[in-house]
Amino acid sequence: MPLPSTPRIPYGGDYNPEQWEEAVWDADFAAFDLARIDLLTVGVFTWALTQPDEDTYDLSVLERIIDRAHAEGRMVCLATGTAAVPPWLAAKYPDVCRTDFEGRRHVYGVRHNACTSSANFRRLSTAVARRIAERFAGHPAVVAWHIGNEYGGLCYCELCAAEFRIWLRERYVTLDRLNDAWNTTFWSHRYTDWDQIVPPNILSEHWRGPNHTAFQGVTLDYHRFNTDNILRSFQDEKDAIREFSDLPVTTNMMAIYRHLDYHRWAPHLDFASWDNYPTDGSPVSRMALGHALMRGLKDGQPFWLMEQTPTMTATRDFNPVKRPGVMRLWSWQAIAHGSDSVLFFQMRHSRGASEKYHGAILNHAGRTDTRAFREVAQLGAELEAVGDRMLGSRTPARVAVLFDWDSWWALEITDGHSRAVGYEKQMVAYHEALWQAGAVLDVVPVGADLSGYDVVVAPFLHLLRGDIAARLEEVARRGGTVLTTVMSARVDEDDNAFLMDVPGPLGALTGIRVDETDSLPPDQTNTVVLSRVGEPEVRTRGRHVFDVVQTQRAETVGVYTEDFYAGTPAVTRNAFGEGSGWYVATCLDQDGVDWVVRHVLAEQNLLGPFADVRDLEHTTRVIDGRRYEFVLNHRSDQVRVPAPWSGTDLLSGRAVVAGEEFVVEPTGVVVVEVR
Repeated sequence: MPLPSTPRIPYGGDYNPEQWEEAVWDADFAAFDLARIDLLTVGVFTWALTQPDEDTYDLSVLERIIDRAHAEGRMVCLATGTAAVPPWLAAKYPDVCRTDFEGRRHVYGVRHNACTSSANFRRLSTAVARRIAERFAGHPAVVAWHIGNEYGGLCYCELCAAEFRIWLRERYVTLDRLNDAWNTTFWSHRYTDWDQIVPPNILSEHWRGPNHTAFQGVTLDYHRFNTDNILRSFQDEKDAIREFSDLPVTTNMMAIYRHLDYHRWAPHLDFASWDNYPTDGSPVSRMALGHALMRGLKDGQPFWLMEQTPTMTATRDFNPVKRPGVMRLWSWQAIAHGSDSVLFFQMRHSRGASEKYHGAILNHAGRTDTRAFREVAQLGAELEAVGDRMLGSRTPARVAVLFDWDSWWALEITDGHSRAVGYEKQMVAYHEALWQAGAVLDVVPVGADLSGYDVVVAPFLHLLRGDIAARLEEVARRGGTVLTTVMSARVDEDDNAFLMDVPGPLGALTGIRVDETDSLPPDQTNTVVLSRVGEPEVRTRGRHVFDVVQTQRAETVGVYTEDFYAGTPAVTRNAFGEGSGWYVATCLDQDGVDWVVRHVLAEQNLLGPFADVRDLEHTTRVIDGRRYEFVLNHRSDQVRVPAPWSGTDLLSGRAVVAGEEFVVEPTGVVVVEVR
């Protein structure tokens, strides 16, 4: 299904006028005119308003909001309002409240507070979604449907236990197959009846916290089940909407979010959308990773940036405001990586509760003369001027990064080696190296078609399933380059170790054998020397885990310098077919990751045009023979660089001439339509 039909990149965001008297709406819409706001996300948390009790529906306030938006010439992304249950529902049906990891049944409160195994929750959430869809399906303002909000969390109640057993029956069919998958002969765990199986929490298989489990297979399957179980609730509401409307349906995701495997959700989304709230201290490239991950959910289809803050968040211990120009820069970054919208949370500051200080386009006084509003209005004018020319455009990537939730879960719940190795942290490090090198890339699941990529980066691919090993070999065989790392190819899809030398099915591609894997405390390192013929040596450090490698056919590119394995390979390259397979045997510091990644890209001539200028971002979108080159300056100083192409900067109107220098100001953006 195509994305929502809009005349240009939609601009606006989460609007909650039900929180104020209607007299405030007049001022809001006047301000929206100034900022070129043309789309409002409406009704995300309105369940208690639209259904005040089980037998009563009242859509009148929602109707006035949507009618007003239409009268003002604005589009609506309409939510079903089921992101938080109303108090009456929890009071009448306590089974909708979740049971936590410690086994405590919660009472009513906060949001994300529903157990999706509860038949009462599923019945009533579907019913209210159906009522809203029936009423507004033909409304001319509505262009898309929004179900839930930032789905997440786990529940361990008896209802979930029963649903887990059903899920396991469907997956394994027989107890013999399940017992084999979970290796239950260990510790006398062999199950003889499905009803003996309980959710893995602190009362059962876990001995300290969520990542400390005696039986990794059980916990891994519970993560998979939880993803599918919450997805089922989304599907219920989507089916109800489909009874009345064929408009695109989405839910706002959180990109690099551990609790849900978004790849399992992807086939059920008409288009992907996500909320970009970068964590404190994370590199700017992490947002680009999130964008690429969302774009990869739908085979490169553009996504929507559903939420970002125009100024600050309100959910952390420290909440700095975005510095001048940063909101605009990060918004264009989203577009550069495939977003076909720029939307905010929120349009006006809430009056009270936990998000009353969360950033908004309009503050509590509703002022339009603040720095934040002026920047929002400037960006709105730019988007209006660009119009529809980029809508639907794609990213022509030749580099793929494999992102895998099964590997994330399996790696971090595994005993042995080092708990300091974080999957997300390592993925961010390898992506940061690719980003700094200017690689135009896709972030894809392990099941993706890899035939169009010349470089595939698969760090910490701990769990192998399907034919991924053979497909990675094929990339190298036809002349491509594959990069993988320590802790990869250790277990099969059941989280059982391969009965072969490490790195298991990737041994032929990498041309090595791992005899041991050492681990050290986080403050202890081993210096690694990297070198290629004709280049100066580079010294970096390895951390956490250290494979002791025996080369079979591979050449040594980096060596350890300390401990009993000093002088043995830490980085290798193996000629395979017409291409190569690289292996990094430890967690290198960022400078070491950068060195390896740049050499991998150089093999395929895929270093970006500005690879030598740190924090100068470049990517590309193409459509109908038109090409758009994005250059974004995340530095605090002006940058002058030679242009690799000729065209016109859409934001300034200036000509850009191949071979001549052009300027990118601090936090500046250049979008060249290439001619």
